[in-house]
Amino acid sequence: MASASPRRLDLLQQVNITPSAVDPADIDETPNKNELPAELALRLAQEKLQAVISKHTDNWVLAADTVVACGRRIVPKPQDEAEARRNLKMLSGRRHRVIGAVCVTTPVGEIHHRQVTTSVAFKRLHQTEIDHYIASDEWQDKAGGYAIQGLAARFVRSINGSYSNIVGLPLFETCGMLEGLGFTINGSE
Repeated sequence: MASASPRRLDLLQQVNITPSAVDPADIDETPNKNELPAELALRLAQEKLQAVISKHTDNWVLAADTVVACGRRIVPKPQDEAEARRNLKMLSGRRHRVIGAVCVTTPVGEIHHRQVTTSVAFKRLHQTEIDHYIASDEWQDKAGGYAIQGLAARFVRSINGSYSNIVGLPLFETCGMLEGLGFTINGSE
């Protein structure tokens, strides 16, 4: 797996997939000028895969990336409290999209990818809720600056699509792609 994300590892283990190696790709995740959110998610997943693929020939390698978008705007992974606060204010009372991209290479070198978009609606956040969330530090290292599987669950009015995509990896689509390519998941029929 070309990711250091503990959330992605937990999600894979939830469906009986335990990577034999975790080899985080060290890439620059800065969006290109005028790059749209879906383009960014796919490019980053592909670059992560390419960064580690040569070290794992004859093996399955999975890479993924998650991008949060509000309209055409990329909601960044916040670098500090001020940026996390701006993210939450932008998402407050609005719908946004969580775009997950997954890239896989097979042992024979075939590369495949999938993209999944989940729509999320946040309730209108009060300043005290934002302050409390920022103080929790849960926003750190999270796409868009929140974790739906944590304290931010109370902000989510509705979702349309894959919950696991919001956490960090669209499990249904990832498992379907892997099985379609011949990967055996323990417990599958």
